[in-house]
Amino acid sequence: MKLAVGSKSWILSSFFSGIILLILSILLLQNNFSYVLLLTSAFLFLLTGFFIMFFRDPERIIGKGIVACADGKIRDVYEIKDKDVGSSICISTFMNVQNVHVNRMPINGKIKKIEHKHGLHLPAFKKESEKNERITIIADSKIGKLKIILIAGTLARRIVPYIKKEDELKKGKRIGIIRLGSRVDIYLPKKSIKKICVKKGDKVKAGENKIAEIND
Repeated sequence: MKLAVGSKSWILSSFFSGIILLILSILLLQNNFSYVLLLTSAFLFLLTGFFIMFFRDPERIIGKGIVACADGKIRDVYEIKDKDVGSSICISTFMNVQNVHVNRMPINGKIKKIEHKHGLHLPAFKKESEKNERITIIADSKIGKLKIILIAGTLARRIVPYIKKEDELKKGKRIGIIRLGSRVDIYLPKKSIKKICVKKGDKVKAGENKIAEIND
């Protein structure tokens, strides 16, 4: 199973810490403290399993049209006039802890701006999450400028982009990961969109499911 870039240190740290504590608990078998070590070791092995699940990064068959940036549930779909990309349709996806957290490019494009903004770590499904830490990506594409916002949530403590300014990316290319749960908003230029293919409550997979069709 493929794992996300940068995840091995998390997985190996918890696994080897568990091994060390397990060995110590065996060596101190007659000591009451050995039970504490054994329980802590078991917790670390469970944590290792959680990290493997969380950091999985499966290959995807890239879908048609504009594809989802993130795995998860569509939180909202609405129109907005954005200062960076103008009249847009925003599609917001909330990622639970069990979702794959590697985000992907929704359409072929060239990265023009990557901006990191520090902020809070409120639940990403709440309105107040507009104050949360985030990375904003602006890209040029054949349908015009689009904006992708990776937003940290309650458990998320780091957003890791895999890309840099001026990169030219194919649809479905991995663009980054948000560690331990959060949300991704994508702003699509309204004039270029023929049809929105998702609605609030729909479940989608990054790179695989079509979220919108473009004008011919």
